Amino acid sequence: MSTLSDQLIATLAQQQGTPLWCYDAAVIRAKAAQLKQFDTVRFAQKACSNIHILSLMREIGIKVDSVSLGELERAKRAGYRLTTTEGEAEVVFTADLFDRQTLERVVADKIEVNVGSLDMLHQLGPQSPGHRVWIRVNPGFGHGHSRKTNTGGENSKHGIWHTELPQAIAAVRQYGLKLVGLHLHIGSGVDYDHLQQVGEAMIELVKQADHDLEAISAGGGLSIPYRDSDEPVDTAHYFELWDAVRQRIADHLGHPVRLELEPGRFLVAESGVLVAEVRASKYMGSR
Repeated sequence: MSTLSDQLIATLAQQQGTPLWCYDAAVIRAKAAQLKQFDTVRFAQKACSNIHILSLMREIGIKVDSVSLGELERAKRAGYRLTTTEGEAEVVFTADLFDRQTLERVVADKIEVNVGSLDMLHQLGPQSPGHRVWIRVNPGFGHGHSRKTNTGGENSKHGIWHTELPQAIAAVRQYGLKLVGLHLHIGSGVDYDHLQQVGEAMIELVKQADHDLEAISAGGGLSIPYRDSDEPVDTAHYFELWDAVRQRIADHLGHPVRLELEPGRFLVAESGVLVAEVRASKYMGSR
């Protein structure tokens, strides 16, 4: 998919030295354009925290999801605004725990948080009433193209267990926190039949929460083709499935609901080339 020619790569290697990462901005722009139907596209920064890539994301209107204090600093250096008091956040911090330093920074800068544990709510709430939070829910099941990319169910550390959602909502109310939305990300890889199950789980969770929301997040994990035989994800169909979920939730709440998506590798994996050079070769017996 990249337009980086062999000649250009060789020239860059001569100019910059090796090893060298080369990224094709045109590919990133094209991938982002495939997701334009979503209200908010939030780049999972863990996929590539290169500040120049983050600056490009900001330039084309992509928001950011950060999972560490270091990623928050990189997002800030790339020009993103960390503070959010209302509306769509430029940066959301997602985690299952707060270390002390990160909690201090989140409170000081009013950084919107996607909480993955009840403890996070009880640590944030007393220090920052009114803070904007998402609740990441583990629906009790997961799905991924391998066990290592399955982020739902009993074997995953991520999210608040679905039966504890009432306790999370109680903590939101206790501390006067602002609940932005619910977040579901159960793994990497796209299975459209399974996605319908995820959508139904989101609708049921919203009903169980019995609390107003601004938005829902479909998480990320959009597939990319690793082999010539792999089919690319149908982003239009993917949006249709989630848009139907969003509409049912909006009908339930009685007002429009923002639909967020959190892709990572989908935006960058096909844009990058690692350039290296062979400096020596030798034989070992028959090899």
